[in-house]
Amino acid sequence: MGKIYDRLTDRLREFVSTQPVYFVGTAPAGGGHVNVSPKGYADTFTVIDDTTVAYLDLDGSGVETIAHIRDNGRITIMFCAFNGSPKVVRLYGTGRVVTPHDPGFGELITRFGPHPGVRSIIVVTCDRIADSCGFSVPFMAYEQDRTYLDEWASRKDVRQRRDYRARNNRESIDGLPALAAEETDPATITSNRGTA
Repeated sequence: MGKIYDRLTDRLREFVSTQPVYFVGTAPAGGGHVNVSPKGYADTFTVIDDTTVAYLDLDGSGVETIAHIRDNGRITIMFCAFNGSPKVVRLYGTGRVVTPHDPGFGELITRFGPHPGVRSIIVVTCDRIADSCGFSVPFMAYEQDRTYLDEWASRKDVRQRRDYRARNNRESIDGLPALAAEETDPATITSNRGTA
C-alpha cells in the first residue's frame, strides 16, 4: 500500500504543491503536549530541493511548532487528498526556524506569496518521505482560502503585532521558550520578492 522514497519525486512534488491544506505535527522532548496545526494558503509551502521543504509560519494564537523545533527539531508534515486518488504523504524530518533577523531569510521569503503576518519560515530537512493510502479520507470540495488570518494581521500595525507576539508567542503551552524578545518584531512582506 505505502512506499518510502529517498527524495521528493516530480509526482510527489506535484501532489504536495497542489493540496489546499496540510498538517504540521511536533512534540516536545520528554513529555508535554503533542501539537498538530492545519496550514492553508497555497503560496505558503515550497519544495526547495529533493529532501528540503519550507513553509511560512504566520501569526497565530500559539507558537508550539517554533518551541518544539527549538527544543528537539522533530517535525512531520502530512498532506492528504480530499479529491482524486486516495493518497497521504508524510514528510518526516528535522526543522529549523528562520526569523526575519536570520541570515537567509531574505532569500527564502522570495519563494512565498505576500502575507502581512509572517513570524518565521520553517525549513524542514526530510529524513523519511512516505506515502500511504487515504482510503478512509472523505471526498471534500475545496471552495476557497479563508482570508481571515491575513485580514486580522493587516489591521494591526507593527507595534500591535509586536505586542501580540510578546503576549502570546514567547513560550509554548508547556512553558518552552519560543520567540525571543528580539524576534517579536514582525517582518513586512510587500511582495514575493522580499522584505521592505
